[in-house]
Amino acid sequence: MPFSASVIRSARGSGERLAPQPELQFSDATVDQPADTHIYVDPAITFQEILGFGGAFTESSAFALSKASAKVQDQVLRAYFDPKKGHGYSFCRLHMGSCDFSLGNWSQVEKPGDVALKSFTLKHDRKWLLPLIKRAQKIAGDRLRLFASPWSPPAWMKTNNEMNNGGKLKPEYRAAWAKLFCAFIKAYAAEGVPIWGITLQNEPAAKQVWDSCEYSAEEERDFIRDYLAPALDQAGLSHVQIILWDHNRDVLLHRAGAYYADRKVFDRVWGLGFHWYGPDAFDNVRLTHDAWPDKHLMFTEGCQEGGPHPGSWDVAERYITSMICDLNRWTEAWVDWNIILDEKGGPNHVGNLCSAPVQVHSTSGAADFQPSFAAIGHLSRYIKPGAKRVLCSVQRDWIHVGAFANPDKSLACVIANRGDGPHTLRLQVAARASAVVKLPPHAIVTIVAPRLGNA
Repeated sequence: MPFSASVIRSARGSGERLAPQPELQFSDATVDQPADTHIYVDPAITFQEILGFGGAFTESSAFALSKASAKVQDQVLRAYFDPKKGHGYSFCRLHMGSCDFSLGNWSQVEKPGDVALKSFTLKHDRKWLLPLIKRAQKIAGDRLRLFASPWSPPAWMKTNNEMNNGGKLKPEYRAAWAKLFCAFIKAYAAEGVPIWGITLQNEPAAKQVWDSCEYSAEEERDFIRDYLAPALDQAGLSHVQIILWDHNRDVLLHRAGAYYADRKVFDRVWGLGFHWYGPDAFDNVRLTHDAWPDKHLMFTEGCQEGGPHPGSWDVAERYITSMICDLNRWTEAWVDWNIILDEKGGPNHVGNLCSAPVQVHSTSGAADFQPSFAAIGHLSRYIKPGAKRVLCSVQRDWIHVGAFANPDKSLACVIANRGDGPHTLRLQVAARASAVVKLPPHAIVTIVAPRLGNA
């Protein structure tokens, strides 16, 4: 059954970034095709549905983008959110109150002791965050889902009386904090920015020098059960999904056990979110799904720490490895951290500088698209919301492969070679068709075959 497929490639040292290649010709699977590595794909065997890909709207991203001209701003936002010509971002995160990638500490209720939330305001949100989100909405359309994460309750609600440096939520303010979640969600909805879901706390096991708040697993569990879920339900917000953990993979399974042991929590929460800092621990994602297959999983944050890393292919490989390995272990959505930062990896109000896929220079206003931007695009552009992961395997540990059947019946296969040598791959689709793919060292290819989903 011969047919052709489109090929898109990015590679280290070549300058290729999402570059179209000659079409790949598939022939009958029984035809002998010598290769040093084999990949097997079977579109008939499907797994989880993919919700989408995206990044985080932060105050720092909005501020960094403001340094560019109107033309460059439009170019960057279309590159991320245009569903036809860009990455097609459809699943994004924002911070509730300030985070380290804000211009300073702030919350929606800063008046001490205001448990009635009479001083609630979106004045900070309206300056940078909401305008950025609304511009993205216009480009992405109604396909854009958003979830919000707090980095810290207001300072007056915490045991250390500040938003930074950890501390805990004071027990006497648990009801007020739950009520603030509801006020935030309703206020954003009134702005035309509906919130699909919330995480309880960004990185609840970390005491950071920036905005942070510590919870044990039991404290999170009890707050969800006794305060947050009831508050959402009473406010008519039962449709808002609750995501727990929102921290690293290496402790994902441990926290899941503590949360899900409580049946009320298990029944109410959507699932778990996780980050990539620390050990990769990819199998913890699969084990968590295997133990609780009725619950969902999403990657909620990842970036290269320690500065901007301009032009780094190593950062791109970290992205593509994580994305493929997480999706192959039942992850349903994959969300990057800051969509944009400046050339220093900020601004960040405590100097926690990091990389972003797009850097906007604060003086010239020029936008530099990093190799990590291309790596993300190899999945987000060709794996559409509603796609399903399909069975695939590869013979080499340093080659990562993911395959996905799209709603339009096309099939996208993403292959990443992290090795120092080239490979000749035989890509076989069940017993029906196969083709030979030549993969350079340190390269990523996406192969899209319109007919494979019907094969």
